[in-house]
Amino acid sequence: MREYTTEELTEARRQLASALHKTQEVVKTFQAKENPDRYKSQITLALRRIAAFEISIALIDERLNTK
Repeated sequence: MREYTTEELTEARRQLASALHKTQEVVKTFQAKENPDRYKSQITLALRRIAAFEISIALIDERLNTK
């Protein structure tokens, strides 16, 4: 496995955190719609992406804390 620099990991974490925040806002927007059931598949996809972003950020944080 390739070793990443602290700078690369920090930037990747920043980008993931930004995408996480935006995706969380998307979920809020869909849930606030008049008929949120209509957007069920989009909400499910966004929630799965949120989980993936959170896992990625946690793994990067672990790596940064061991460097």
